Amino acid sequence: MALASKAEVRGLQPRDHEAAGALFTRVRESEMPRHYGDPTEEYDAAIRSVAVRDRSHRSRLLVRGSAPVETLTGVFTGQMPSALEPLDGAGMKGVAQYSAVLTAKGKMVADLRIMRGPESEDDSLFLDIPGSATKSLVKHLGRCVPPRLATIDNVSNETGLLAVLGPEGAPAISEFVRDRHVSIDSLMGLGEGEFLVSGTGVDQVRVVKTLEVNTPAWDLFVSDKQATVLWRKLIHHGAKPIGVSVWDVLRVEAGRPAYGQDMDDSTILSETGIVDRAVDHNKGCYTGQEVIVRIRDRGHVNRSLRGLLLADGPIPKSNAELFYDGRAAGHITSVVESPRSGGGIALGYVRKEVLMGERVAVASPDGPTAEVRNLSSNWALS
Repeated sequence: MALASKAEVRGLQPRDHEAAGALFTRVRESEMPRHYGDPTEEYDAAIRSVAVRDRSHRSRLLVRGSAPVETLTGVFTGQMPSALEPLDGAGMKGVAQYSAVLTAKGKMVADLRIMRGPESEDDSLFLDIPGSATKSLVKHLGRCVPPRLATIDNVSNETGLLAVLGPEGAPAISEFVRDRHVSIDSLMGLGEGEFLVSGTGVDQVRVVKTLEVNTPAWDLFVSDKQATVLWRKLIHHGAKPIGVSVWDVLRVEAGRPAYGQDMDDSTILSETGIVDRAVDHNKGCYTGQEVIVRIRDRGHVNRSLRGLLLADGPIPKSNAELFYDGRAAGHITSVVESPRSGGGIALGYVRKEVLMGERVAVASPDGPTAEVRNLSSNWALS
């Protein structure tokens, strides 16, 4: 596969990816490394030692103004983040709240992580969103957020996002990212979304724990210049760069849907299995709440995102149709080959009449079968 046009690559400079042997591909409107020569080695590093991935293709928005938190409370489905707390010694601690933005009909505009902004003394918000949702989210916010209360700046070009993965990821972050100012135990003890902040201004570093992949992992939000420095430093000290192909294996193993792949603007939030993570049922009104509450309390959805353990054989396409008792019963959205599960696994939407543990046919009514599983953090490996 040929290298992509250098002008199309977002995040690190293309020469850094090229030096690591990257082969590029287009995924969800972004050009990014597919792998760096040997996906097997990349996967082994991510689950056994330490790996690093450039995730700068995602977008980062900074929301500032006289009342950004109050203004956006009714737009986001989840809990709003609290102000950063000072740590003993130096630095701050906070929580990145997972959330979604919906239409009045309960359909998704985006999923995102919401953090308090870089300056602890103000009420600004820092948003991490899928690149494929950026245009629609900014347009949506422009319609419902008065400029006198909050302004939205896309700071993606001035910032970077690296993920450090693997059981040796915490030691690498402690030594090479935080200069031993934070202990390995502190990093390992973070819950999902919890983060540590050090530095100020352009030198600020946020280390956020993520469970998006089925191995210990932390997202590093840094400046664009820091992203390049840290990338080179981590690789120089043994971290293996990984591309989207291995990331997707680890993501599907973790049962985590990706916007643009497993959910989009045609998806009702209640179909995705992320309601418990993305919705604060104790908050006041938010756009789309009526639909989500009605489904939760009195109704159901006709389909839900499930895990699929595929039978031995060729890996099907990501849009392959599913059949149950000879009738169409859903479709696959993400499909990978998982070394730890011993074969193909997938995420896909399955109709409500298909029960957990039952089997569906893939691609045709007489095709190979797949066992339907309920999604959890370890669904494919249990």
